[in-house]
Amino acid sequence: MAPNEYEIKKQICEIGKRIYNRNMVAANDGNISVKLNDKEFLCTPTGVSKGFMTPEFICKVDEKGNVIQANKGFKPSSEIKMHMRVYEKRSDVNAVVHAHPTFATAFAIAGIPLTQPIMPEAVIALGCVPIAPYGTPSTTEIPDAVEPYLEHFDAVLLESHGALTWSGDLLAAYHKMESVEFYAELLYKARQLGGPKEFDQKTVERLYEIRRQMGIPGRHPADLCLNKGTANCHNCGSCSTGNGGTAKGSDEELVSEITKKVLASLGR
Repeated sequence: MAPNEYEIKKQICEIGKRIYNRNMVAANDGNISVKLNDKEFLCTPTGVSKGFMTPEFICKVDEKGNVIQANKGFKPSSEIKMHMRVYEKRSDVNAVVHAHPTFATAFAIAGIPLTQPIMPEAVIALGCVPIAPYGTPSTTEIPDAVEPYLEHFDAVLLESHGALTWSGDLLAAYHKMESVEFYAELLYKARQLGGPKEFDQKTVERLYEIRRQMGIPGRHPADLCLNKGTANCHNCGSCSTGNGGTAKGSDEELVSEITKKVLASLGR
């Protein structure tokens, strides 16, 4: 049985406590939303610490971000436009989490995407995390900056701002945020030790094949790289090599080429 609306509000409050207690937000930072249906969404209010919410804090909005229901003294997050853009472009997404985890946000501030394939779990469950260009908070600049990444990724850094993750349910979206921060922390520490040892292309492709066999939901840059030859190229071995320019050809051609590489790496 699907949880009722009150239970979802309680879950949002629980996730709020988790991101607050894990130092992923400070003061009133961050926001969380859950899709109830195509016309109704629950979201955290603006100006409230995510670590101290109770169900009556949670607001309900429509697909445009307009208030359907909010208790006195509460109004939806000023970043609701960003959440609504994710839902608009990804019909498989039912929850979005925005936070400022310290290591991941440090990479976002430095302008460094989380692209290096350094551990199996990150490659399989998370994929690469590109950086969306800077946008002014609470405006349409951030949704516009994030939109190009929604089709092919499940997490993105927001330049000089924080991180955004999305998935089929709230717990999964939160877990992606945890994974982004864990990946960022390990990459940061490995750099202090002289630099991480990256997986080679064959290893990455085998991990992609494991992901396919496991049927992990969501999107993953195993099939298409939007950033080849740019500062945000995810360097994950999924796109063809060459002069560093953007991979050419249709999505079908790219998928066909990747499949050939995977099968070859597996000795088939």
